Formats: sequence, C-alpha cells, structure tokens
Amino acid sequence: MSQRKTAFIAIVGRPNVGKSSILNRLLGQKVAIVSSRPQTTRTKIMGVLTEGDVQLVFTDTPGFHKPKTKLGEKMIQAVDDSIGGVDSCLFVTEAKGEIRPTELELLGKLKAEKIPVVLAINKIDMISDKQELMSRILELTKLLDFQAVVPVSARDGDGMDALKDELINLAEYSEFFFPEDTLTDQPERVLAAEMIREKLLHRLNEEIPHGIAVSIEKMREREDKPILDIDAIIYCERESHKGIIIGKKGAMLKEVSTNARHELERFFDCRVNLQCWVKVKEDWRNREGLIHNFGLD
Repeated sequence: MSQRKTAFIAIVGRPNVGKSSILNRLLGQKVAIVSSRPQTTRTKIMGVLTEGDVQLVFTDTPGFHKPKTKLGEKMIQAVDDSIGGVDSCLFVTEAKGEIRPTELELLGKLKAEKIPVVLAINKIDMISDKQELMSRILELTKLLDFQAVVPVSARDGDGMDALKDELINLAEYSEFFFPEDTLTDQPERVLAAEMIREKLLHRLNEEIPHGIAVSIEKMREREDKPILDIDAIIYCERESHKGIIIGKKGAMLKEVSTNARHELERFFDCRVNLQCWVKVKEDWRNREGLIHNFGLD
C-alpha cells in the first residue's frame, strides 16, 4: 500500500472571516486575494499543499451569505458544491462577535453531510480576554462535534502550525492527485486579474467594489526581452463609478495599476508592462452572459 496520504478540504465560513488569508498562510504563498471587503472571493479557488508524503487539496470558497444578485446566487452554489465534493471541511469563524444566522445555516449543512470538520477560530490577535475565546469555543462546540478546534491568527501566523497538523490528520492513504509542485488551479490570467481587483478593493469607496470585474485581454511575454505585457479591462456598473476608478487626471487608475504591477512582478518574477482601461457594463452581476464571460460561474 502507498504510504502517501491525501485529503480534499473545503474552507468555508461567512464573508470576511479570513478564509483566503488562512489558505495563503497554509500554502506559504499567495493564491487568493485578500481585502477587508466582504465577498472578496467570488469563485472556488483550489490550493495544493504537498509536504513529504501528505498532499492537502484546499478549496477556498466564497463567503456564505444571503445572495442579492445572480452572481451572489452562483457564489452560494459554489459553497454548496464544494461541501458536497470533499472529504472534510475547515470551518472558519471569528473570535469576537455573535454567531450569525448564515453561520448557523452553514453548520447545519455540514452536520447533514456527516463529514469531519475542523474549526479554526481566526483573529485571536483581536482579543485580550482569553475567557472570551473560551466562551466562543464552548458556544460553537455545542452546535457541531468538531474533529478539532484551533484558535489562530492568519495575520501574524499564531496557531497555523497546529492547524496544519490537525488538517494533516484528516488525510487518508491515497496516491497524490496533483504533481508535487502544483500550487493552484487558477490560470495565470485569472491570478493576474484578481491581483488587479485586489488593489482596487483596497482603494475604492464602499458601494463600488462589488460592482467591479477585471478581464485580462492580453498576456504575452516578449520574444526579445523578459517583459510580460498585460492588457486589462476593469468593468464597473455605472458611469459615475468609472470616473471614481479613473480618478482626477487619472490618478486613481495610475496608483492602482502601479501597485498591481509591483505585485505581478513579484509573482511572475519578471518585469511587467501593465495597461489598464475602464469600461461600463450596467448591472453585469445580474447578466448570465457577462458573469460567464468573466469566468465567475
């Protein structure tokens, strides 16, 4: 029998609890964008961690919420599909605040699936009273019989080694499903588009980020020199939003493009020539064809 072990693990939780940050920490490299905005992750993102004889295949899912658009409905469908197609789940919640109705609904789905669930209580760096953490653990363990409970801070790395150990315990004997150097299933164009969108999320006003999509129109390395040319179109839903994204005398778009270019150069390890344009596609989040074109279905 093979000594190798694998586990397929869905990372689930409500929006903005740090699922993508935890995935990036576990992998030791960024494959999912992170921002303080809820619903930053829109599709399922696979990340693969191979250490020794163990391979963990993670699916980072959109935050579980009550959808208000067709895009939102597809995001929730992605969560349901992920839970139904894995060996186990990592349920992520925060150390502070009340347990939300959407979290109770999600825990109900996990209970019905009867699969092992590890609980990660994130953002422990935000609490000073350990009793608050113990109360949260007690409250959650009454709702589901978790395989393990691990308090973590994705921001500073506390508890992440313990969490990885608990997730490795979920693995069962099996040959690897992916080459050992696999990191993610995301095509390079998707990764580039997401890096640009992340920089937009960090800079824009409250109402705009959810109405933004980024499409990579060209991505080609020059034959004569190690420069990667990337042409990107930023789509928004209103003409007024277009003006905000571009900014006064193009200042906002220039800043976002510069920040994105630096990150793209770090990731692809080469010089990048990034050109960004902004276009309006009204109400695209409720238009099936556009959702499909942006790769969000």
